[in-house]
Amino acid sequence: MNLSDIKRVLILGAGTMGQQIGLEFAIHGYEVVFYDLTDEILEKAVKRVAKLGSWYASTGRITSEQLQQTLARVSSTTDPAEAAREADLVSESVLEEPEVKAKVFARFNQLCPERTVFTTNTSMLVPSMIAEETGRPDRFCALHFHDLRANNVVDVMPHPGTDPEVTRLVHDFAVSNGLIVIMLHRENNGYVFNTMLSSLFFSALTLASRDVATVEDIDRAWMGVTLMLMGPFGIMDQVGLSTVWHITDYWAKKTGDRQSRMNADFLKPYVDRGDLGYKTGRGFYSYPNPVYGAPGFLTGEAREK
Repeated sequence: MNLSDIKRVLILGAGTMGQQIGLEFAIHGYEVVFYDLTDEILEKAVKRVAKLGSWYASTGRITSEQLQQTLARVSSTTDPAEAAREADLVSESVLEEPEVKAKVFARFNQLCPERTVFTTNTSMLVPSMIAEETGRPDRFCALHFHDLRANNVVDVMPHPGTDPEVTRLVHDFAVSNGLIVIMLHRENNGYVFNTMLSSLFFSALTLASRDVATVEDIDRAWMGVTLMLMGPFGIMDQVGLSTVWHITDYWAKKTGDRQSRMNADFLKPYVDRGDLGYKTGRGFYSYPNPVYGAPGFLTGEAREK
């Protein structure tokens, strides 16, 4: 399959990242269909996609006319067979657990055309962990996105069994969407940026779980020295605390590392309460006006209530 053959993209998982990814593809002319388990999930997702698109238009990222054309290319369905129909490329953003991802891909392997290329947006896993379960390991690799509201960097990571032509095709597809493509020569948990970011998260969570300093002071230390607009806990809120917890908990179980377990346990109460970060209005901070954005945060005059 050539790049010109890709017309219809299936997004598996209509959560925050799936929404951003689908909108990006639709903006660049691809027909996009979202698949998820319930109509309620999809109704919310489509509304959020439209809201995000409107924000893009308000900032000049796209025109109002482009927004209308983009949204006309977006559809959704809870019917797996309908979702898979004529799909040329699949982008998966379901729960960050290998068993779940493997089960989803195995199901769609039975439904998608033979030509369909499968990609995963996994944050910390590697494709070879589920490649065989996809049913088409030669047409499977990672196409990993960061926060598309703020940047356009993606990682392309094949596994040893990925057909080099498929890797090339996925690279070219990403470029056609105006993305900065980081090509990995070998599998690496966390790709490039996330490998560095996960070390920051681990350090910050370790400091907090050991009660070395408060969440706010840990962020103030980072922001004050690096002059960045948010610290590690603010970044975690943007990523989503359920995602951060799932990744932390997974590796705690896999490695048996005591500190990783402490870090996962520190995150768990937030997840249990539904305080998942920016997308729910509250995580380590309250949104839409987090205290770390206040003028007095670095000096300690402004603190989270």
